[in-house]
This record gives sequence, structure tokens and C-alpha cells, in this order.
Amino acid sequence: MFTGNGKGKTTAALGMALRAAGHGMRVLILQFIKGTWAYGELDALSRMEEVTIKPLGTGFTWKKEDLEEDRNLAEAGWAQAMTAIRQATWDMVILDELNVVLSYGLLPIEPILDSFTTRPPGIHIVVTGRNAPEELIEAADLVTEMRQVKHPYPDRGIKAQKGVEF
Repeated sequence: MFTGNGKGKTTAALGMALRAAGHGMRVLILQFIKGTWAYGELDALSRMEEVTIKPLGTGFTWKKEDLEEDRNLAEAGWAQAMTAIRQATWDMVILDELNVVLSYGLLPIEPILDSFTTRPPGIHIVVTGRNAPEELIEAADLVTEMRQVKHPYPDRGIKAQKGVEF
């Protein structure tokens, strides 16, 4: 799991996907919050037959007043994740921004914890996002917390840069 307020959680998970694909492992990346706008990961990973990436959200959940659409998308995304985990057709399943989904209360944590602890052997599950629930941290084998030390947006007013942030 990659959590914390610092930048690099999704990037670290994508690095794991790249490493796994290099060993011939099949990787599914489900992006719970990110929408379908163009960003480099989608283009690069679409060229790798071992990796499938699916944006499942509409983006910027935290800026919305009504989260019902996001709740429905999260439930549909979780159904896809459950199927992928149970069928064991993937060696690694990355659940990008799942922690954010949980922190907003869009999904209950109990079925998620249950699916992680009862998954078929050999399936690696990677979770990203800020505000990881304590129960998920306790259940995880590996947790890395990204801590923001300095950031170009608030510190210097530098906007998101192509190839760096997207």
C-alpha cells in the first residue's frame, strides 16, 4: 500500500506494474477516482500487453457536493475488482485511489478486507491513496507512507506539468 499526503503513490504502484510486467506477470490497474482525461500512464500502458489500466471515476471527487455518481462508480469498480481477484486471471491488481474512496465513505471496508484476506494464493494487491483506513494498514503486508516535504503547486505556484504530473 502507498498512502500519505506526499506525491508519488500512483507512480510507485505503476513502477510495481512495470516491474511485474517485465517478469511476464499480468497486471490490472483499476483507477477509482481518475477520469478519462488524457495522461501519460494511459498511453504508455496501453502499449504493454501484460498491463490493463481502466479509469473508473470522474475525477476530483473532493470538489463535488453530490457524491452519488461517485458512489455508483465506486461500487461498479469494486465489482470489477472482486471479479478480477476471485478469477485469479491477474498476477497483480492495483486499486488506485481506493483509500480515497474509503475515506469518503463511498464503499464499506468490510467486504474489501474480506476479499483481500481470502484472495487466491499468488495474487498481489496494491492499494494507493491518501488517508488509508487503519484497518487496511493493519491488514496489509507492506505500507509506505509518502510525506510531502516540498511541492511546486503550493510552494511556487507551478501548475501541473505534462510528463511529470500527468
